[in-house]
Amino acid sequence: MNESRTDKRRKFIKRAGAAGIMSLVPSAVRSVAWAAGSDAPEKKEVKIGFIPLTDCSSVVMASMMEFDKKHGIKIVPSKEASWAAVRDKLVNGELDAAHVLYGLIYGVQNGIGGPKKDMNVLMALNNNGQAITLSSKLNEKGVKDGASLKALVDREKREYTFAQTFPTGTHAMWLYYWLATYGIHPFNDVKAIVVPPPQMVANMRVGNMDGFCVGEPWNNRAIVDKIGFTAVTTQEIWKDHPEKTLGTTAEFVQKYPNTARAMTAAVIDAGRWIDASLSNRQKTAETVADKSYVNTDKDVILARMLGRYDNGIGKTWDDPNYMKFYNDGAVNFPYLSDGMWFMTQHRRWGLLKEDVDYLAIAKKVNRIDIYKDAAAATGTSLPKEPMRSAKLIDGVVWDGRDPKRYAGSFRIKVA
Repeated sequence: MNESRTDKRRKFIKRAGAAGIMSLVPSAVRSVAWAAGSDAPEKKEVKIGFIPLTDCSSVVMASMMEFDKKHGIKIVPSKEASWAAVRDKLVNGELDAAHVLYGLIYGVQNGIGGPKKDMNVLMALNNNGQAITLSSKLNEKGVKDGASLKALVDREKREYTFAQTFPTGTHAMWLYYWLATYGIHPFNDVKAIVVPPPQMVANMRVGNMDGFCVGEPWNNRAIVDKIGFTAVTTQEIWKDHPEKTLGTTAEFVQKYPNTARAMTAAVIDAGRWIDASLSNRQKTAETVADKSYVNTDKDVILARMLGRYDNGIGKTWDDPNYMKFYNDGAVNFPYLSDGMWFMTQHRRWGLLKEDVDYLAIAKKVNRIDIYKDAAAATGTSLPKEPMRSAKLIDGVVWDGRDPKRYAGSFRIKVA
């Protein structure tokens, strides 16, 4: 009788399968079991592109601290020259994934700002930590913020030039949103150009632009070099805004779903490690400052990475909404409403020629299913809803409920 019961128990466990057994395994060790079993990554080495910016840190540290090894893969970071290069290499398969602008992924998905291809956002890499820098020459004319910039543009008629990093990208959208908030049309009243992030400071130094929007450390670099000042941080435009993503093609995820999960889990772990302590942030700043990555002074990176801000014209403050990579998991979830917001701005500025099914596209691009598996593997909590709301700098609330109405509601727009 006892042997019979034992046999039945063995058969039951066998029939339950790997999925059932995995549900009983603590999340902390689940990823190790995945790497050894049928859910092992199909592709063991992945090439992830990045641009020299502070917010590439979780991708770099996932490799340097071997969080990738824990999840059964090897991440090879690949330094790229521009966002256009990242886009092209993702599309043609030279890169498996990338540290990439949220809006770039949606631009490619919709066939704007480059070739059309189905794309996926696996996770958000960071919130906050970008800024709009204006030239010291503008400050000499009394410009300190958006309102005084508007006054100058109205008073002194000339061509004002502002740079962003990619036509559909986050920095373009932050710049346009901020200018429009103060009554400055980003195309009619001023000129917008595209400059790769590491070239921003050099271009401002020789007088090619009046301002730019870019990620750190290039805003702080302009202050240290005494050629510009911070007019506004992007967290002032939208607290805890989405920024870079771990992006790839839908084709890659379809072919290598376990690898996509492992990549995502490794980068989640790295982001959690960065956010865990001051010393970890210091080590991160020291690592990414190297010429192989951002190629600048550690101190230029570290100050704003710790939330210690100096705007370059007399104001210093400790910002609680500095760049975050994990924040107890709140950073990384690929909210549908985040993806939808970028499309509403693409529509606002005439990049999208007509309204699209915003929610359907976001559900297709943002791979919440992959993220949930990675969250389980890393013990990361999930939000209750795939949508979130926020009040932006102009007082307008975005909640994703009526994207078509929202996109068309702005006084200053192209569409």
